[in-house]
Amino acid sequence: MEADQAASKEAESCIDLLVIVLDTNPSQHIVRQNPQNLTQILEAVIAFGNAHLMQKAQNKLAVVSCSHHATNFLYPLPRRQVELRQVDGQYEAFSLVEKTVKQQLGSILMNAPRLSAPCESLLAGSMSMALCYISRLQRNVAPGVKMHSRILVLTGSNECASQYMTFMNVFFTAQKLGITIDTCALNKTLSLLQQGCDITSGQFLKVTQLDGLLQYLLWVFLPAPHIRHKLVLPPPPKVDYRASCFCHRELIDIGYVCSVCLSVFCKYSPICTTCHTIFKNPGPLPIKGKKKKKTDKQM
Repeated sequence: MEADQAASKEAESCIDLLVIVLDTNPSQHIVRQNPQNLTQILEAVIAFGNAHLMQKAQNKLAVVSCSHHATNFLYPLPRRQVELRQVDGQYEAFSLVEKTVKQQLGSILMNAPRLSAPCESLLAGSMSMALCYISRLQRNVAPGVKMHSRILVLTGSNECASQYMTFMNVFFTAQKLGITIDTCALNKTLSLLQQGCDITSGQFLKVTQLDGLLQYLLWVFLPAPHIRHKLVLPPPPKVDYRASCFCHRELIDIGYVCSVCLSVFCKYSPICTTCHTIFKNPGPLPIKGKKKKKTDKQM
């Protein structure tokens, strides 16, 4: 009983930081299908972020916008705050999150360059920025105070095999820092992000119905990682651990690995295009001669 009370007191005093990486790329299929879906996704993300802040006074929230051309912080703003008017019946912190995120995202979308062809999202770079933000906050935490951090990626973009190395660096860095990575995929099966969730003990969920997005977020991703084992959550998907080749940026089953920089290639190359190491051409395998059977005369 005393141990449970001590654990509950420690949980109340620690800080839970949630960084939401929101993919706002207009090339997403779900956005191209209906541009109003982005507004629905944004409303669900704001409600989910406010629910995280409502759980505990020490909780902290950050929202990062990821697009095809840049990565920006939607909340909090580093230098200035949005002018906020008092709204009856609404908590000031919740209103601040809503006004800041909507105003910043509107400004980013208005100034974004127009697309002539679909482009991939800079998800790996946005996750790297989230890791840097978490690391900076952890250094500024007061002595004796613990901070648990996690990243939630919400995207409907296709697989980004060209960012394979950056993804792997993010995943293993998060694992070393004890940061959980969760992914909410909007009707997409993303093998690289599945690997990241599995490596960092996070949760991967594929949402097929956008109308229930907020319910999925509150059910699966709102509980802290250390209490999820007590809940009935969707079973984890079978993770595809295939590597992406560095020459064609495609997932392969069997390939060649550079012994110096560990780059993966689908075809043999005498020179590594990553670290420029020169390898010797593999010679033919020696052919072993057949052993002659002893005849009765030799016996």
